[in-house]
Amino acid sequence: MASDRLTDFFNYLSIEKGLAANTTAAYRRDLQRFFHYLSTNQLNFDQITRDHLIDYVAWLRGKGNKEFKITESSIARNVISLRSYYGYLAKEHGYANPTVDFLPPKIAKRLPKALTISQIMAILNLVGDDLISLRDKALLEILYATGARVSELINLNLSDISEVVTGNEKITTIKVKGKGGKERVVPLGSHGIKAIADYLSRSRPALTKVSTQKALFLNQRGGRLTRQSAWSIVANRAARAGLSEIVTPHSMRHSFATHLLDGGADIRVVQELLGHSSVTTTQIYTLITIDKLRESYATSHPRSK
Repeated sequence: MASDRLTDFFNYLSIEKGLAANTTAAYRRDLQRFFHYLSTNQLNFDQITRDHLIDYVAWLRGKGNKEFKITESSIARNVISLRSYYGYLAKEHGYANPTVDFLPPKIAKRLPKALTISQIMAILNLVGDDLISLRDKALLEILYATGARVSELINLNLSDISEVVTGNEKITTIKVKGKGGKERVVPLGSHGIKAIADYLSRSRPALTKVSTQKALFLNQRGGRLTRQSAWSIVANRAARAGLSEIVTPHSMRHSFATHLLDGGADIRVVQELLGHSSVTTTQIYTLITIDKLRESYATSHPRSK
């Protein structure tokens, strides 16, 4: 049975391919959804054809499916998950692979939503002197100073903050563990350094319930802050700052990248800071800058129209 090979497949993804836990979890959900579809429609995994796969994608889009309807990007990932699993089975166990010429739908590139510098400042400059406000201030400063993903942020440990002395200068850095276990070191500016120092000296000791707790950001019970809590902190601070749009940790990451490029940073440097394996991924941020230039030109130059 192909479903019996799932454990081996997920071990292959995490150990041999080195995929991040979040990616492996997404593949698991996708394949569970596919097996649910097969069971509901009384289909045999070993007899699936390309036509069956086309019907499955239509089902994901909502055709004959009243349970849920997912986005095109999620559908694309579902197809990639199926291609990976069938490819693994074909290579390791001699299964026929119906996904060879079955490609995921093309997704139009969407420009990431970045906040303006004034909007970022409105969020970061909110005043609060209690323990939770100091923690939230440090968290937001780190998000904007490093461009960390929310999963990277909540997995930061105390030991990831360090100081490097170069000549007469002392630089504070944060080691961020990215996708696939890749590590990158990002320098902190003075605002981030102060926010972290205030949090570590005044707030974190009061939140710590276990002396061996190594997590950098703690919740009120003394445990590691969760992804959901980090999202709530960002959204709530943005709302308090008077922003009408929904702001997420990823909004801070997009803003980090966009403001660096707007300020003249080299795209290869931004790629390194974001932890992108390919500069192609980083280049989408340049489209935002080009859009701004085009808009400014169109409104300012007398011969632009």
